Amino acid sequence: MPYGVLPAAAELRRLGLKGPGMPRKLGAKLILSLTILIVAISGISGYLNFRTQKKQLVDTMILGADQLARGITGATWHAMLDDDRKAAYEIMRVIADKQGVDRIRMFNREGRLVFSTDSREQPSMTSSSSEVCASCHSKDAIRNRPSEDARVRYARSPDGVKTINMVAPIYNEPSCSNASCHAHSASTKVLGVVDVALRLDPVQKQTRAITLQTILWTLFEVGIGAAFVILFTRRFVATPIQGLIAGTKAVSAMELDQPLDIGNARGTQELDELVDSFNRMRERLKLAVAELNDMQQTLEDKVDERTQQLKAAQRKLVQSERLATLGQLAASVAHEINNPVSGVLNLSMLLERLMANGAYPPGREAEFRKYLGLISTETARVGRIVSDLLAFSRRSKPQRAPSDLNKLVRTTIGLADHKLKLISAEVILDLQESLPLVECDASQMQQVILNLVLNGAQAMQPRGGGKLTIRTHLIPQEESVELCVQDTGEGIAPENLSKIFDPFFTTKAEGKGVGLGLAVLYGIVKAHEGEVEVVSQRNEGTTFTVTLPLKSRSTTAEAREVQVQSV
Repeated sequence: MPYGVLPAAAELRRLGLKGPGMPRKLGAKLILSLTILIVAISGISGYLNFRTQKKQLVDTMILGADQLARGITGATWHAMLDDDRKAAYEIMRVIADKQGVDRIRMFNREGRLVFSTDSREQPSMTSSSSEVCASCHSKDAIRNRPSEDARVRYARSPDGVKTINMVAPIYNEPSCSNASCHAHSASTKVLGVVDVALRLDPVQKQTRAITLQTILWTLFEVGIGAAFVILFTRRFVATPIQGLIAGTKAVSAMELDQPLDIGNARGTQELDELVDSFNRMRERLKLAVAELNDMQQTLEDKVDERTQQLKAAQRKLVQSERLATLGQLAASVAHEINNPVSGVLNLSMLLERLMANGAYPPGREAEFRKYLGLISTETARVGRIVSDLLAFSRRSKPQRAPSDLNKLVRTTIGLADHKLKLISAEVILDLQESLPLVECDASQMQQVILNLVLNGAQAMQPRGGGKLTIRTHLIPQEESVELCVQDTGEGIAPENLSKIFDPFFTTKAEGKGVGLGLAVLYGIVKAHEGEVEVVSQRNEGTTFTVTLPLKSRSTTAEAREVQVQSV
């Protein structure tokens, strides 16, 4: 099958011309536009060529009909001069028998049909307005020498065949008017006309052939033009564009090692410059990306280094706050230890006097055992206080494990018991029984509790004591526990409420604190994925609420480091 219109249309559909309207692809737009232009030019050219050939054919036939009509008048001249009408009519019959001639008729100057080669037509009179007479008889005046256009007309024969008719006037020449017959006077210019009708069948057949030839040639031109447009567009437009698209996609995917290639389209100055510019841009981008990667790696290393330093500083900060809290407990703990130690000393001195003779007096064994029991009890009390104090002050790596929050509360209250008694603080424990174990760092959580207890005690100290209520309860729907520490102290001023968790913010007198207690507390709770809320009313008291999840919601098994944050 030749590469014509149908393959071109199929190629157009393959390039994106599937739906109505202008396609979106540049190659398809170019192909469609150029193809429409070629179709328009070829169609107009074919139509004009057809019109020209048809006109030339008709002009040739008109010329032939005119020459034939004049030839008939010339051929019958001698016969008419001799007034031999039979010979003249016979000549016309012979000519009418030739191929392409439909009929020949003769009219006199009055418009009377005097002869016709068609035997079905009989001599008759016609009006001056008939088609034959109209060539000479116009509305204005009689034309003795009508133009060629006036002598030509199209008609149909009695058989229904379309014909082209040429009227040739028979002029009254001097040889005729001076003849011996004196049939016509010299004043008569036109003696009659010869009407020659030529069949248009050959012309119509040739016209159809020309039409078919023109259509086929136009289609051939359109097919060749469309094929050239498609091949040209694919080679010099579509292929380079596809290469550019592939190159840009590779760059967007950060595949910077692959240079741009547009195939056989290289060699065009504009495309070569575009490819070279794109490849230079790709190389520069590749270098920039490499530099950014190096900078990112360097930055990540520095961030890791700074993060480790910050974590170390945070651990030191937590330990410093722990030691500061321990310093606050030192006096009360020393007094707490001094009482049992003094009792032990007094009991030991008493026992020493009782055994002055080397043996305890008879009958006082029960009293002796009682004194020994008191010594043992007071010594155990001292050991427990020292053990809790050492456990609180010990520096250990943060590590989460299931812990009993109620037990941590009771242990912490034991450490601060003497200090609470000194300020006449009444401790009320409202601890929910069978509280589930909480996954937390026990040492850090004990520091949170102790910080809240000491803050509450200090808030109540100016008022000479008060009630310190500690509550724990489970929140089943949230799978978390809640720790509330409520005091009846002076409360927090509204303007300071939003700043209490800021590092180094404090309302205490100079030397009483540096403002890190609540900041560290907030960081510990956040590291345990918990929340801290505070509600305070001036001169009524403050309530701190700590909410902790029963289990860590983190996807990693690593324990979180303490972070100091602000709200």
